[in-house]
Amino acid sequence: MGRVAGSYGVRGWVKVAPEAGVAEGLTDVKEWWIGADAFQVSAAKVHGATVLGKLAGIETREQALKLKGRTVAVPRAALPEAEAGRYYLADLIGLEVVNGEGRALGVVTRTYSSGAQDVIEVSGDRTRLIPWVAAVVRNVDLLEKRIEVEWGADW
Repeated sequence: MGRVAGSYGVRGWVKVAPEAGVAEGLTDVKEWWIGADAFQVSAAKVHGATVLGKLAGIETREQALKLKGRTVAVPRAALPEAEAGRYYLADLIGLEVVNGEGRALGVVTRTYSSGAQDVIEVSGDRTRLIPWVAAVVRNVDLLEKRIEVEWGADW
């Protein structure tokens, strides 16, 4: 969902640089996973391009700074259901990817943002990086665990 960018103030608030489009979602969740540790969130608010969070057990600026650079995640169950035609990228891990000709390209092993768009990493006979954009992604069937893309087998 983001990364701890530093501290905010002297009372232990952390400043999180959220991934695109998830700032509001972070403010609604009462538990954040930072690295391997779970923290209860007593308060959170959007502050410009960042999210500020007050975490239980983090009372000083120095404690907050120790979290800098760590990944911020939330429990999957805390997220609302995705709208029709939208997907959480984490739900794509393990899905088979086939092209429009029906040729299997592999399985989604990782997702990330390139800055310009989201990307799925597909491992099969070789590793492919496929942009997650409407011009490429034709169909996603979570029940069948299959994604159809407009992507040549030799690309």
